[in-house]
Amino acid sequence: MRSNPDRFLFRLAWSVLASASLIVLWNYFPLLIGTVSGAETAAPRLVMPRGDLAADEKSTIEIFEKSKGSVVFINTQEQVLDVWTRDVLSVPKGSGSGFIWDDAGHVVTNFHVIQGANEAHVKLADGRDYKAALVGASPAHDIAVLKIGIAIKHPSPVPIGESRNLKTGQKVLAIGNPFGLDWTLTAGIISALNRSLSGENGDIIEHLIQTDAAINPGNSGGPLLDSAGRLIGMNTAIYSPSGASAGIGFAVPVDTINRVVPQLIREGKYIRPTIGIAADEEINQRLMDAFNVKGVFVLRVAKGSTAEVAGLRGARFSRDGSIVPGDIIVAVEGKPIDSVGKLLAELDEYKVGDTIRLVVLRGRGRVEVSVALQPGV
Repeated sequence: MRSNPDRFLFRLAWSVLASASLIVLWNYFPLLIGTVSGAETAAPRLVMPRGDLAADEKSTIEIFEKSKGSVVFINTQEQVLDVWTRDVLSVPKGSGSGFIWDDAGHVVTNFHVIQGANEAHVKLADGRDYKAALVGASPAHDIAVLKIGIAIKHPSPVPIGESRNLKTGQKVLAIGNPFGLDWTLTAGIISALNRSLSGENGDIIEHLIQTDAAINPGNSGGPLLDSAGRLIGMNTAIYSPSGASAGIGFAVPVDTINRVVPQLIREGKYIRPTIGIAADEEINQRLMDAFNVKGVFVLRVAKGSTAEVAGLRGARFSRDGSIVPGDIIVAVEGKPIDSVGKLLAELDEYKVGDTIRLVVLRGRGRVEVSVALQPGV
């Protein structure tokens, strides 16, 4: 009879032997089976014929191939002073996207792409690189126009569409350079229309297109296209707690771009149409809360303005220092107004010289007033 130590050693030896056998079988059993079954050296499998691409895929590919040459990569630099050598150095500031506007070499991008930069370079899809000059910018719309000197082989401008008749659910394509990954295509739909967003300079940008097409840092300034390959917007911002795409992107509508860009090219700046009244967003909010009224309180009417000609009335102060409201603008061409930003955005849909209809609260009644638009300062 074996002693307990002998029995333990015997069992241990069998366990080690069994484990080793399993390892050997695990590694070499497939080879053994292959040899027995006569299998030969592994070879690539036969490729299954794919068939033709789907119509939707063909359309997307065609749009990208036609539009790619009209999209540019923008790199910006800023000048910094070396405190040791006192030399002024150009260092990279950021990058973004843009698109060719016309045959004269104008490039449209976001204002925030070039904001604070001393220098910008525009790279075309064929690899050519140009130093760009700033033509003009409108921070209120987050739009800037650059110009490059193209001697030969002008890239085609992006075909222009319109944004006033867009519908939620339409397919859209975005082309840009997210995170420096040049000429990237993403697709999605229009998620919503007429969104508002606060710009970096405090301006409220109105009438934005919301899309779920992936838009990331670097996409800014790139085109948003419809299923016909027409420009319907310019990608400008994202909503994201992480800083990357969360499926909520925004684009400046093409109707705004097509109104602002020509003026930037002609004048170097955008002059907003106004009616010659004074209003303040913070004061307006307090007055709306105090009087329980939604609209824009006219604080003052400028002398000689079109508002004065139309008979608009400003607020006044009572003896105790409280504000006695004058006219309160509640609608522009039938569209409700509940903030100064909304009023400016609605006026911005027209041009200087146009006459618009305002609905104002005056005392206890509502009055319709026609006012001509004048140049802003």
